[in-house]
Amino acid sequence: MIRSGSQAARARTRRRLTSSALIAGTLTFGTLIAGSLPPGAAADAAVTGIEVASRADVLGGRAFGAAGAYERLTGRVSFSVAVSNPHNRGIVDLDEAENLHGGRVEFSADFIALRPKDRARANGSLLLEIPNRGSAFIVAIVDGGDPQLARSAGDAWLLRNGYTIVSLGWQWDAVGKSALRLYAPVAKDGGRHITGLLRGDIMPSRVLPEIPLGHYMGGRIGGSEYPVVAPDDPRDTLTVRPSRDAPRVLIPRSQWQFARMIGGRLVPSDRFIHLNGGFQPGRIYEYVYVVADPVVAGLGFAAVRDFAAYVKHAPDALLRAQRVYGEGVSQDGRFLRDFLYEGFNADEEGRRALDGVLAHVAGAGRGSFNYRFAQPSRDTEPTSSVDFPVDVFPFTDLPERDPFTGARGALLARAAADHVVPKVFFSNTSYGYWGGAAALTHTSADGKRDAPISPDVRIYLFTGLQHFSGPFPPARGAGSLKGREPESPLPVRYFFRAMIANLDAWVRGTAPPPSRYPHIADHTLVPLAQWTFPAIPGVRLPHEASTAYRLDFGPDWQRGILSLEPPRVEGKYPVLVPQVNADGNELAGVHLPEITVPLATYTGWNLRDPSIGAPDQRVAYEGSYLPFARTAAERRASGDPRRSIAERYPSRAEYLRRYAAAVDQLVRERWILPEDRASLLARGAQEWAVATGRSD
Repeated sequence: MIRSGSQAARARTRRRLTSSALIAGTLTFGTLIAGSLPPGAAADAAVTGIEVASRADVLGGRAFGAAGAYERLTGRVSFSVAVSNPHNRGIVDLDEAENLHGGRVEFSADFIALRPKDRARANGSLLLEIPNRGSAFIVAIVDGGDPQLARSAGDAWLLRNGYTIVSLGWQWDAVGKSALRLYAPVAKDGGRHITGLLRGDIMPSRVLPEIPLGHYMGGRIGGSEYPVVAPDDPRDTLTVRPSRDAPRVLIPRSQWQFARMIGGRLVPSDRFIHLNGGFQPGRIYEYVYVVADPVVAGLGFAAVRDFAAYVKHAPDALLRAQRVYGEGVSQDGRFLRDFLYEGFNADEEGRRALDGVLAHVAGAGRGSFNYRFAQPSRDTEPTSSVDFPVDVFPFTDLPERDPFTGARGALLARAAADHVVPKVFFSNTSYGYWGGAAALTHTSADGKRDAPISPDVRIYLFTGLQHFSGPFPPARGAGSLKGREPESPLPVRYFFRAMIANLDAWVRGTAPPPSRYPHIADHTLVPLAQWTFPAIPGVRLPHEASTAYRLDFGPDWQRGILSLEPPRVEGKYPVLVPQVNADGNELAGVHLPEITVPLATYTGWNLRDPSIGAPDQRVAYEGSYLPFARTAAERRASGDPRRSIAERYPSRAEYLRRYAAAVDQLVRERWILPEDRASLLARGAQEWAVATGRSD
């Protein structure tokens, strides 16, 4: 018997769920949620099945507020996409997938899901986490528990409020035993290998005899990348330079090879480069080599799109929701920006996939997510991942003009044309303006004027925060992240919780707080030459900030094929950074009480410690914590121009009174949830004790 596509898909789903139930326990299915299938809509969603590998009660069945007990499921989602569907045509090399059969391509992705055991207690909103390099962290970031909820759920804010949370693998090269991965086919040209060039770079923080070909960041591999397939090809090169703007110097081929030291012997390797004398700290080494068999990496976009459609529209979905919000931090925020730009918020039926998007600390970036030989882990750092297709035009949500080519573009152009624009939060920290060209998200590309933004978009600067929340009490980074100054300790957790609540309310009909970010017009956003940081004794200032470049990767790179490595740099977009006050704290943005009632200066930059090389360069991801002098005498002795703590606050009680007033203002404006007031007040007391050395 020949089944229709819809019948076949439902049959496959039932078979897989039935077999999974034998492993993970009986699965029961509730009734169809209201409005899940519009009249006449096709039932054949691109999700063809979910295999459940494990299913367990969270923390022994503990009840979380009105939502009750939660369960945690892990497993794999299977997908099938039609090559001919117009919503799939943007997936690079999809029509060359080696498993193309009957006009469709199959693939799968790992997932972790948290949901109320009683589905009637769910709030109808699903938070779809785009995991960072395969790791699920949103519960830990927002609720403060451990990521796997094995020991603690923190204060369980997400769970108490009835959210369903799903982390879905999208990155084909994610590494680690527990990484959530995308399992996508490779592309072949009529059965023949497709080859090309791949590039990578690294600045070591210590002498290394060899380096991995993958993206090495923070002392680990962020993506496994591709092995070399032609180790003697003359196109394989290795260069060195002291900084990203310096010219490359070719290292003779006789001084390096694809190999690594094992047991005192140099052994050929297709994933490492060995350099005679070792790779030296504080220098950028860049390699180009020949690779083969590109993974159809753009299927990661289809996975997110089709899973969102599945939970909203499939009548027998294992996980169901009325609203789906895409959430991503850093790499994953860039993924969501690219997802929107490339038109993936319309599913195969043309329906909106994500109802809301929270893209945090993505700067102006997108990424290497949908190219031939894509390297999803690559980002932009001050001294590595230089000249990758990350910060590329267009940057703003509404149409803008490229000053180099005259071309016009907009991040949300495709979503607007398809009538599937979601509600969007683009949030950044101060580091994003120094390390992620974040100003380009709300200025013209020539840096001369503020750009309009869509009514469906909010842009927020969280002032004084670094890329990730630093330790408290403040401490210096370590290893390749060792900076001259202690890291900025300001937490993002409270802002993040409020953003999720505000995004959920916005999709339901209640507008969130207005955008808050620096502007050219009021001089809170300025060129670096006009930046007026105070002369704090012993503090070295950055001489540059990361920007975006107009790059050319060859004649086919707009079609996703990068043939020119390294690319030609055709121009540099302007660098604008937030202006500061007399204390060195930024004027614009959303201010935590630590900025409104300060005890220190909190910056979006930190310079590299001399021990790791390149001491005049910024360290990746970090800001700085620069405490005030405690007394006027201490300030005068050091020559610090900033007023001391004693000159600002006559007593601890006065400081805490002003701190509490700042918290209350944030609560009134909905930047902070009312229930977080007590935690922030306790933090204020701790801040005073650390800064003054006294608790009274």
